[in-house]
Amino acid sequence: MTQRRLAHAPSLALKTIVLALAVALGGCAARQVEKDAAPQIEVPDNWSRNTIGAAGAGPAQAEQLWPDSDWWKQFGSSELSALVDESQQNNFEIAAAFSRVRQAEAQARLAGAPLLPSAGLNINAARDLPISGGTASNTAGATLDVSYEIDFWGKNRAGRDAAEASLRANRYDRETVALTVTSGVVSTYLQVLSLRDRLEIARQNVSTAERVLKLIEAQSRAGSASPLDLARQRSALANLRALIPDLQQQEQDAQTALAILLGRPPQNFAVQEKGLQRIQMPRISAGLPSELLTRRPDIRRAEANLEAASANVAMARAALFPSITLTGSTGAQSSALLSLFDGPNLFASIGAGLIAPIFDGGRLQNQRDYAIAQKEELVQVYRQRVINSLSEVEKALGAIRSLEERYRLKTGEVDQARFAFELSEIRYRAGAEDLMVVLDTQRALSEAQNQLGQIKLQRLQATVSLYKALGGGWQDNSVNPATPAP
Repeated sequence: MTQRRLAHAPSLALKTIVLALAVALGGCAARQVEKDAAPQIEVPDNWSRNTIGAAGAGPAQAEQLWPDSDWWKQFGSSELSALVDESQQNNFEIAAAFSRVRQAEAQARLAGAPLLPSAGLNINAARDLPISGGTASNTAGATLDVSYEIDFWGKNRAGRDAAEASLRANRYDRETVALTVTSGVVSTYLQVLSLRDRLEIARQNVSTAERVLKLIEAQSRAGSASPLDLARQRSALANLRALIPDLQQQEQDAQTALAILLGRPPQNFAVQEKGLQRIQMPRISAGLPSELLTRRPDIRRAEANLEAASANVAMARAALFPSITLTGSTGAQSSALLSLFDGPNLFASIGAGLIAPIFDGGRLQNQRDYAIAQKEELVQVYRQRVINSLSEVEKALGAIRSLEERYRLKTGEVDQARFAFELSEIRYRAGAEDLMVVLDTQRALSEAQNQLGQIKLQRLQATVSLYKALGGGWQDNSVNPATPAP
């Protein structure tokens, strides 16, 4: 028994109508999804604070400059530069952010697939075996099916735009993570060096206290110093020695944190630099506030998320309308494999279908309302991100200015405290001063030196914070710098 599927070619009129419909709807589908502009935010013309340059250099010049992309080199440490480069290669958070970018790239390609026709090839073969007699028969067929959804309302194009905006957001997120890691490496490195300076000062204070103790012990043996004086100095020496283990632990913890940022085991890592003596104090100018919107990757990420939300709203609205699909197929079917592609065995068909939502319990309307509410939320998130960025720069500028003044005043205090201690020690040797005066000046010198080291670290870390608040010298190459920010 032979089975045949004969071709029923569509009429010329039907072909003409379908082709005209495809051209017309295809032209409508070429319309781009309308993109909303970024929310308007009032940005000040200038910062309210001026930046202070290197110690003793006075205010920075008035020209509006931005930090270089390799801003960490301004600290003048080759070891720091090498550590930053290593963190960019080996940090796990940066690697994870890069993987998220690759995922977003794949999602963008997937979202663009519905804009193209889809085709499928179906090949089948069968052998019919009669049970109650008769002759066995063979059938074979091959069909090429092609379908294309006309994006009349822009739903598929909006989905692609949303995926591309999400891709940009992930790229900006990677830059944000890289800036955060770099700032963390620089700040932690400076902290390690500062703790080493404080350790050195603590050891010097212990050495000085031991020298004074030997003097009191000698006077005690001569009968000119009381046991109370001896006990007081031993107590002061023990207190100074007790500071060293805590500082050593802090230094080790800071090195461990730095090793983690570098993707290294802490057991095999050690900073080579001994202190902050060779670290330079960078000079930096904050530029114009309006340019901050194109120089911070987190702001650009918030803007990209807002663009994705706008595209999602367009896609949710388009889902409320009917979808139109063109389909076509061509193929052959025959009872003889060798005659599969003979003329009588070939067939073709073409058609168009329309699917319109009628009742879905409000699912599509709720999806649209959800997309609109999500977009409204991201508008506020974008505005908050801009305001926070402006405030972060202002805080960093204010911290640099106040810490510069505090460092200058504390340096004078240390000089006077050192002079007072040396003078009191000389007067005590001569018997013209009481031991309590020596102990007080010794304690004042130790506290002033410790505070000076902390202020110096805070001053350097405030510079790091300012670099980070300004975007670390990064700038989105897709944005024209000459275009004013909203």
